[in-house]
Amino acid sequence: MGQFTTIMARDGHEFQAWLAAAPARPRGALLVLPEIFGVNSQIRAVTDGFAAEGYTAIAPSLFDRVRRGIELGYTPADMQEGLGYVKQLDPDSTRRDIAAAVAVVKHSGRAAAVGYCWGGALAYLTACELPLACAVVYYGRVTSHLDRKPRCPVMYHYGTEDRSIPLADVEQVRAAYPQAPVYTYAGAGHGFSNEQRDSYQPQAAALARTRTLEFIARYVAGATGGTRPAEEGAP
Repeated sequence: MGQFTTIMARDGHEFQAWLAAAPARPRGALLVLPEIFGVNSQIRAVTDGFAAEGYTAIAPSLFDRVRRGIELGYTPADMQEGLGYVKQLDPDSTRRDIAAAVAVVKHSGRAAAVGYCWGGALAYLTACELPLACAVVYYGRVTSHLDRKPRCPVMYHYGTEDRSIPLADVEQVRAAYPQAPVYTYAGAGHGFSNEQRDSYQPQAAALARTRTLEFIARYVAGATGGTRPAEEGAP
């Protein structure tokens, strides 16, 4: 459904983004922020899936600042390579690229961000910095950013068996935002929503997707008439 297109950040950096148009008049815009594996086939499919739900969806190739065309798999070596790329990125440059991606799709209406793992943390930070209608965090490490406050409602998804994000971290998120929708999925590990990973849990992924789509529809395409504070974000 989608295709790669070239967009430009405010500092003149040109980079690729996977852009998928809604099949009819868009209900709004959706920014998809990937894991540490680049805009690979799985992220492209996720972006196309959101477009099929009626949103203009875009997934920026944030690693283009390091090397263009990075698409990784899910082996331990791929994970180490992806982490290496993340460490080479300048946070300010990443923010510029995300802002550029949002600007590309803002003509479609109110915008939301959905991020996975590293992208989940970026979705949280984007909700703190840009005028989004809402954001959704899938297994993103956000505890080190809780001093930053989102400007819009945020939904969170975590697996109870996530070895990299303990439940104590999830409880910190709940304590920071007691009225926000923070969901845990029994038996699910890190990356449970990614059908290409060994940790994929179909039932948890389907439930999280349903909740995500309802949340986005409420704040982007629905009848709220605007955004509300994050602490009032429970459905």
